[in-house]
Amino acid sequence: MSAPGLPMVVPAQDLPERVRIHEVGPRDGLQNEKSAVPTEVKAEFIHRLADAGLTTVEATSFVRPEWVPQLADAEQLFPLLGDLRGVALPVLVPNRRGLDRALALGARRIAVFASATESFAKANLNRTLDESLAVFEPVVRHAKDEGVHVRGYVSMCFGDPWEGAVPLHQVVRVCRALMAMGCDELSLGDTIGVATPGHVLELLAALNEEGVPTNVLGVHFHDTYGQALANTYAALEHGVTTVDASAGGLGGCPYAKSATGNLATEDLVWMLQGLGIETGVDLGRLTATSVWLAEQLGRSSPSRTVRALSPKDQ
Repeated sequence: MSAPGLPMVVPAQDLPERVRIHEVGPRDGLQNEKSAVPTEVKAEFIHRLADAGLTTVEATSFVRPEWVPQLADAEQLFPLLGDLRGVALPVLVPNRRGLDRALALGARRIAVFASATESFAKANLNRTLDESLAVFEPVVRHAKDEGVHVRGYVSMCFGDPWEGAVPLHQVVRVCRALMAMGCDELSLGDTIGVATPGHVLELLAALNEEGVPTNVLGVHFHDTYGQALANTYAALEHGVTTVDASAGGLGGCPYAKSATGNLATEDLVWMLQGLGIETGVDLGRLTATSVWLAEQLGRSSPSRTVRALSPKDQ
């Protein structure tokens, strides 16, 4: 039996016992808002996510304000999170200057954002793929010298709006380069949401064959074609235990106009709970958080689970 508002638990065989959700809503979600969200609202959002049981919450990005004006308040926001205990607060840094800004505020987990394709590297970073990797190398090296955990995002792992399908070997090359620099983990991004389960399994197998172990891999799916949960399940079958998601399904990509929202954290938690997989997340508190944020943004949440559990508020 299941309690009201909770799925019936039917454990599946050969899936992980626990999954770590890497919550990206405050960074990847809010960076796509048309207008800037007040710093105090962002801080409360992150506190509410932590209170719901999320232990990894990507807080902000130390990029130049003109690049992502919605996150221009990183220096003001990060100190407001100092009271959080037991919660990892990674931040995105584009270069050494961004890293120095983050380190000055005490950040202990950072992420760099690479591309698996030339077209997206030029659109997002204004560099070739190899030039962008060359920029990241000293950033990762210095971060590791400072004892900081480094995540490497790899965007366009499954498809690119300019280049179409992305060859597996191309993704593997970028992933191996980031690991060689010293990245502690990688997040495989389906930036425009075109992946399907078989494609996911094929890429994960190719990475393993080239020496990139499953335990350093996370997955980051967008739901453009309604495949995010199916793709996540395929990754779980392969043994992946880190899944990126965004509370309320916020987000997209400012440099890829065809990208829709990230996988909603609530939708992910509902599936994982039904499979008997531990997350440590209180679905009721998480849903209430997304309802609250939707009110702050002046629109309803795109998460199906949020809408199902709070129809009067949505």
